[in-house]
Amino acid sequence: MNKHILISILAINFAIFIGCNSSDQNTTSNTESSGTINIDGSSTVYPITEAIAEEFRSVESKVRVTIGISGTGGGFKKFARGETVISDASRPIKPSEAEACKENNIQYIELTVAYDGLAVVVNPANDWAQSLTKEELKKIWEPEAQETITKWNQVNAQFPDEEFSLLGPGTASGTFDYFTEAIVGESGSSRGDYMPSEDDHVLVQGVAGDKYALGFFGLAYFQENADKLRLVAVDGGNGPVLPSIETVKNGTYAPLSRPIFIYVNNEGAKRPEVVKFVEFYLQEAAGLVTDVGYIPLPDSEYQAQLEKFKQFVNTAN
Repeated sequence: MNKHILISILAINFAIFIGCNSSDQNTTSNTESSGTINIDGSSTVYPITEAIAEEFRSVESKVRVTIGISGTGGGFKKFARGETVISDASRPIKPSEAEACKENNIQYIELTVAYDGLAVVVNPANDWAQSLTKEELKKIWEPEAQETITKWNQVNAQFPDEEFSLLGPGTASGTFDYFTEAIVGESGSSRGDYMPSEDDHVLVQGVAGDKYALGFFGLAYFQENADKLRLVAVDGGNGPVLPSIETVKNGTYAPLSRPIFIYVNNEGAKRPEVVKFVEFYLQEAAGLVTDVGYIPLPDSEYQAQLEKFKQFVNTAN
């Protein structure tokens, strides 16, 4: 074969190879992430995480995001065993839970995603308990009240001589921990003769079906069911205040307002799909948390949380 023709053929083949390789590289860089992101934990944080996940799926359709609701405590148990990479939490991690993570060599980062208020609710037919003081709530819920304080008029003489039924989150719930700490004065300290459920919809239905019921759960669930329930104003010492986005944000709804979190482990920080999801979460949360009834952080705080997460990713890798 003519030497000039051979050189031309080789040059053409090399150009084709480079072109194909370049095309492959571009395809790879634009390819969506894939994999499964396992999340579990707080029923309070669930609506935010689900709203974020729904938007994320429209961008990263090959990533499967599964979200369980076993309560903050139940979620941390799975997180400490490495069964999940993200844990929804309506309270900070406890020392015992942190120790369980350490024993399994699981490092993590806490990221604040929103603010929430706890709603104290009654049946709409309840026309007497318009507000309750912190002391009255403590009288109802403290351990000493079990099988002793059972009627409304024992809480306040102006209330009817009728037995109440109590409903609230289970003991694995961060909402339960927060409520008992804020009202009774010790996390987890509560009477045991109430109807617990990790499913807030069960609590809603329980109060909605009983004129004499009293319950508590995250404010977002009240807002979803405002036609079935009535809010009770809480007097923390400065007069009765109803929970709302405004009163939670400005701190006047005390002591039942709090930050809520997600926790991400070091293995998740090594996976591109998890990193994308968490970054998306912090970038989109400000616009989505209000839609599901929560109070967003200031934009500057979301940016600070994002930078904090990026540093964690760098360390994990």
